[in-house]
Amino acid sequence: MNLVTILDYSGVAVFAATGALSASRKQMDIISFMFLAGVTGVGGGTFRDLVLDVPVFWIANHDYILVCAAVAVLVFFTAHRVESRYKLLLWLDAIGLAAFAVMGAAKGLAVTGSPVVAIIMGMLTATFGGILRDVLAGEQSVLLRPEVYVSAALMGAGVYTLGDLAGFAPLICQLGGFIAAFAVRGGAIRFGWHIPAYKSRPGRKPEDIP
Repeated sequence: MNLVTILDYSGVAVFAATGALSASRKQMDIISFMFLAGVTGVGGGTFRDLVLDVPVFWIANHDYILVCAAVAVLVFFTAHRVESRYKLLLWLDAIGLAAFAVMGAAKGLAVTGSPVVAIIMGMLTATFGGILRDVLAGEQSVLLRPEVYVSAALMGAGVYTLGDLAGFAPLICQLGGFIAAFAVRGGAIRFGWHIPAYKSRPGRKPEDIP
């Protein structure tokens, strides 16, 4: 089993855990735990495969769904032991984001051969599941939080893709992409890193516009 496969399974499991943790914060039943874990765990990869027009990964290999279900059950019986489920959710999400940024970029590059498509696929794979989780659980969307999120996925996918184009060994590219994405997202969580936001001038009334 190569590192990409390990990152793929790890990303699914970790994202599934974040979905189940969101369910625990909303005090849902075990079926809802499994649903949120499944949607979060495979959501990004499903969207990626549909865009790339390739067989959806969890349909081809049902083990991914079993991993999501197992993680959901585990979290259902253990989440109450965690002192801060939200903080754990953020850090697990950072791990999943880093893993999926690399996995998405690797698959995008393998299918299309395009570095641009690879980076976009890495970003979509890493972020779409978390967006679905937050919408379904009624949490504030990751896109609306001030700290860096999508940029971390782009960084990880970009480092992996550039390393591959430069001819580095696959393991180096994979580790480099994972570390880059996790470092940026981890720094955002720990230190509040963010990209300067747009600040507009006060709006004018339509009748005041010449």
